[in-house]
Amino acid sequence: MTVSTRTDGLSHAVMDNDYPSNSIDWLTRLIAFDTVSRHSNLALIEDVQRYCEQLGLSVDLTFNDAKNKANLFVTVAAGGNANNSANNSANSSADIINHGLVLSGHTDVVPVDGQEWTSEPFTATIRGDKLYGRGACDMKGFIACALTLLPKAVKLSNAGQLRRPLHLALSFDEEVGCLGAPLILADLKARGIIPDYCIVGEPTNMTMVVAHKGIAVYRCRVHGKSAHSSLTATGVNAISYASRLIGYVDSLAEELSHRDDNDALFDVPYSTLSVGTIQGGTATNIVPNLCEFTFDYRNLPHMTQDDILAPIQAKVAELSAQMQARAADTGIELMQEESVPAMTDDESSELQALIAALTGDSKRHKVAYATEGGQFTNSGIPTIICGPGSIEQAHKADEYVELIEIEHCDSFLQRLLESCTTDK
Repeated sequence: MTVSTRTDGLSHAVMDNDYPSNSIDWLTRLIAFDTVSRHSNLALIEDVQRYCEQLGLSVDLTFNDAKNKANLFVTVAAGGNANNSANNSANSSADIINHGLVLSGHTDVVPVDGQEWTSEPFTATIRGDKLYGRGACDMKGFIACALTLLPKAVKLSNAGQLRRPLHLALSFDEEVGCLGAPLILADLKARGIIPDYCIVGEPTNMTMVVAHKGIAVYRCRVHGKSAHSSLTATGVNAISYASRLIGYVDSLAEELSHRDDNDALFDVPYSTLSVGTIQGGTATNIVPNLCEFTFDYRNLPHMTQDDILAPIQAKVAELSAQMQARAADTGIELMQEESVPAMTDDESSELQALIAALTGDSKRHKVAYATEGGQFTNSGIPTIICGPGSIEQAHKADEYVELIEIEHCDSFLQRLLESCTTDK
């Protein structure tokens, strides 16, 4: 593979169609694509599409509105090659593309801006027992292992030995709100495909994560009225009212930490509220007319956004009324900027048992970070998270995955594939 770097900052591979046969080489290839979320992921997606088509598979793409990003969904059919009509006829009684297992991963990565890397972030570099590069653990390592598995799955399918279909789902814009996966799920629904299970390959050190929190990000914009600071009574101080609302958010956060329905399996066992940014004011001697702040809510799976949104909306209404009593054109806007649902473990007991049997580790973990897993569970697809690498390395300079983790993932997926060759 020859890699060229374009002047617009996008790295892409000049394809020779000589695709890797192992996960380390696949990971090297994938890292070479600069798929930072603000960029297109089409070069990577088109590369994987060509690879899948060389294996005789049909690929489905779903695009964003701008058509510069795409999801990829491909199925290795049960009972025979999905593109082989003779096989399809012979196996007409088999559900060759429905049900089965989804391997899910996102293609986008976070920026490297402002980070000091020891090596080029979009060139995979092995030092010792680690492979460095942006996306090495989050989460091109899992995708590399899944792509390496595909030819083996196709061989079993063509031999009539694959009893359950194997699906691969690659999404865009997970890092900026899990924007791509809902399009995949909507497309599957429209096609009548209902997978039995899903494994999201986010980095977990190959342990089983059965649930994660949801995330909602809100922006508050407080509109006051300017005045000279010597005449404060004639103005409405936007920062002052923002601080009152922030204080209320903090008080709610404290209440959440003391609920009696918290979950000790989470590293932070309660839902959280946290103010992250604030901007306001222009000069000390001017009563500020605008203040903005953001906060995020990370809810346990059994809780909802309404648990905090309703009381915050009530407080916004209360403070806005106070402001408008002084100046009619003042008040507070509350806007949701991001929402990713929690992943529950309510329906995944069978999948958990399978993963425990394949890994020899029955321990269940729950995490505070969010993934596309919640979108799958909300669609009625039992889901767990299990992938190579540590989340502690994600998003950092010199992001890496240990080579042994890739080996473990390869072995795990091979055993998973073997489990699809017998009826369960």
